[in-house]
Amino acid sequence: MNNNNFFRGVWLALLLVSVPAGVFAADQPVAQLKAFLATSKSLTADFKQVAINEAGNPTQTSYGVFYLQRPGKFRWDYQKPFQQQIVSMAGKVWFYDTDLEQVTVKKLDESVGSTPALLLSGDVSLEDNYTMEQQGVEGDMQWVKLVPKNTESSFKYLLIGLEKGGLSGMELSDNFGQLTRIYFSNVKLNPVIKPSLFEFEAPKGADVFTE
Repeated sequence: MNNNNFFRGVWLALLLVSVPAGVFAADQPVAQLKAFLATSKSLTADFKQVAINEAGNPTQTSYGVFYLQRPGKFRWDYQKPFQQQIVSMAGKVWFYDTDLEQVTVKKLDESVGSTPALLLSGDVSLEDNYTMEQQGVEGDMQWVKLVPKNTESSFKYLLIGLEKGGLSGMELSDNFGQLTRIYFSNVKLNPVIKPSLFEFEAPKGADVFTE
């Protein structure tokens, strides 16, 4: 799978789980999202991520586990079909591709390449950068749509899905004609997470690139 598309899909969840509470309008789906974010100091979840091409066909399905500890700490463990890790702490993000034995280190700022990533640090105002729209109900899921106001953004829109007031799914449409969908399950709010999960040390023999 293309690393740019892989990283782009990950920023979806950075936006979702790191938006400060109190920035949403008072309609029902948005209010549910606001309540969820206000009570989420830490979180763990299993996830399924599906990349869909311009023809509407799945091109890659990945599975793994996500960990979050506010402020500013998160970890994505991609377990199948390929092992990859994304770890963030102290304003930096480490991308580790096990098969390639390659680590890329980025500063969590504009160098990441998309505004949603900046929301984790709290440096970007959601209301200033996105138009928020209630998308109604699909089955048991409530949807909220975020459209970037910046025409040079790397994506067209982001959909956030909530079920029974909890995180359930999301969809990102990028400017390259690809959709990225993430489905969450076994979501646990405010569990105790070992601090060592967010401490990354490059494996011996891995190539390390700092950007």
